[in-house]
Amino acid sequence: MSYLKFDKKLLINLDQSLPKEMLRTNQAGAYHCTTLVGCNTRKQHGLLVIPIPEMGNKTHVLLSSLDETVIQHGAPFNLGIHRYRGGVLSPNGHKYIREFDCESVPRTTYRVGGVILTKEKIFISHENRILIRYTLVEAHSATTLRFRPFLAFRESNSLCVANDSIDRTLTPVDNGVASCLYKGFPTLYMQFSRKPEWVDDPNWYNGIEYVKDLERGVPYTEDLWVPGYFEIPIKKGESVIFSAGISEVKPRSLSKMYEAEVASRTPRTSFYNCLKNAAKQFYLRAGEDMYVISGYPWGVVLARNTFMAAPGLTLSIDHRADFERIIDTASRALLAFMAGGHLSERIQGIDLPDISLWAIWALQQYAKSAGTGEAASRYLDLTANILDYILDNRHANLQVDGETGMVRTIGTSQPVSWMNSTLDGRPVIPRSGYLVEFNALWYNALRFGASLAECHNDFDASAARWNEAAEKMKQPFVDTFLNDGGYLYDYVDGTFADPSVRPNMAVAIGLDYSPLDRRQRKSVLDVVTRELLTPKGLRSLSPKSYGYRPNYVGSPQERELALHQGPARPWLMGFYADAYLRVFGMSGVSYIDRMLIGFEDEMPNGCIGSLSQLYDGNPPFSGRGAISHATNVAEVLRTLRTLKRLTPDN
Repeated sequence: MSYLKFDKKLLINLDQSLPKEMLRTNQAGAYHCTTLVGCNTRKQHGLLVIPIPEMGNKTHVLLSSLDETVIQHGAPFNLGIHRYRGGVLSPNGHKYIREFDCESVPRTTYRVGGVILTKEKIFISHENRILIRYTLVEAHSATTLRFRPFLAFRESNSLCVANDSIDRTLTPVDNGVASCLYKGFPTLYMQFSRKPEWVDDPNWYNGIEYVKDLERGVPYTEDLWVPGYFEIPIKKGESVIFSAGISEVKPRSLSKMYEAEVASRTPRTSFYNCLKNAAKQFYLRAGEDMYVISGYPWGVVLARNTFMAAPGLTLSIDHRADFERIIDTASRALLAFMAGGHLSERIQGIDLPDISLWAIWALQQYAKSAGTGEAASRYLDLTANILDYILDNRHANLQVDGETGMVRTIGTSQPVSWMNSTLDGRPVIPRSGYLVEFNALWYNALRFGASLAECHNDFDASAARWNEAAEKMKQPFVDTFLNDGGYLYDYVDGTFADPSVRPNMAVAIGLDYSPLDRRQRKSVLDVVTRELLTPKGLRSLSPKSYGYRPNYVGSPQERELALHQGPARPWLMGFYADAYLRVFGMSGVSYIDRMLIGFEDEMPNGCIGSLSQLYDGNPPFSGRGAISHATNVAEVLRTLRTLKRLTPDN
């Protein structure tokens, strides 16, 4: 039985099938995303969504959908499905679906009377092209397939309105047509492996609704242009392949291209393989450079997420070379900022105060995988540059306190940490002063840097300086953050110490080097376990703390207020697991293994085979936000790898 297979009973029930989404990417920034039944429920959904460099690398929906119709004895059976104004569904193609399987490639099986038709979709690696293979498995009479393309040609976060400005020109190409609705966009080539008949039937399809956007309180209705349709006769046992891309392709090559891509895929036959497959979807290759997309369907390249996610997305699946490419790309941007304040055009947030701290943490994970000697050979100079940059107080918003040795930052007017929600341009959570995870990461970075420096005699003085700096801040950290409740203040600014129980202290107790001793770590761990732990990660705020908002729902303003006030984040489980294993050793392995069941349960939910950005803090812990999120997938993968390392025989 397939690990990810869905039957007719679930699929025809739209209450169950519409919340389940399928994502495919090509590691070049393009993607395909829709629901299991093919009904788009977000403006970001589409059959071919690509970044356009000339338009700021923002993603644009070119081909929204492709409606298939089976024709027998002159009778059409439309397999498509759209939601129109007022919640009207038309056509109702989901009623013909008998099975959806996405172990290798997403495959939908339709049955129309005596006709059985399969549809399989795959993205071409590193090319903005999607292929769809249709196979007529069974038919008792002559069958024709009709394909009606719904064109958008818009930015993925915008909506299309019927207008007279479109270019209606259709250019014949080999086994298809080409279209470009607006000047400045790339041309969309729609071709088949066999020659179809094209029929002009131009119309605007008005009032298409996206129910997910409706629920989020944002604009949700658009009009899509359909220039006509293709028709192809097909016999039992035959297959035909449809291609949509921004360059013309030779139709004879489509079958070979499709098979080559299928052969390169990791079958999603287990929890680990699902996450491994999802991990590679966040890769963004651009020549020799390599980036990490923060999430889909509206993610961008973020500096913090890059360093946080890189170890789990690469080292945990034995892609060491990819880690090196990602870090080499990101570190160039970081060093350019450190040297002259230059901001990266591609990597957002490189100037934030904790970026360099997370960079060191990422290098530390590399050292654990490749060995300290190899890490020192590749990254000691980078580590030294970062540590001395911070120690010399050269960052405008990360200052080392001369008395305590701890780092402080100003976050009252702009958010500075991963808890970065804003309302009316101001931080919802104005974390400022001494932040607990900043200082824990700083202590850890200093100790790790010193351990690397011990591999090279030329860095003896640096090692001594870094160890001295770490020792100086060790006791002040404990005195500043550890409170009578046995947990850590979230931040301390002057005389104010934030008593909110938040998961940032889990970072502090999960790091390899911590100012806290084992007894203190256990005390903090107990509070985290009791108040923050859920089956989907750690809550961003304890239910016992003021302002708890467990559900990420409502208007944009309501969701922004709730973002870091209760919903759970899976990525924090990585640090929780590290902390638990440090406190309890091998006796904690089975416990952490059981805690991961909550994430495996998500594989057939939300974005199939991946993890959402966040989950409600209360049962049933529904997934919210971005449907596939890099740091979450990365840290669960890293935890799985940790367990495997501790129990190699399992």
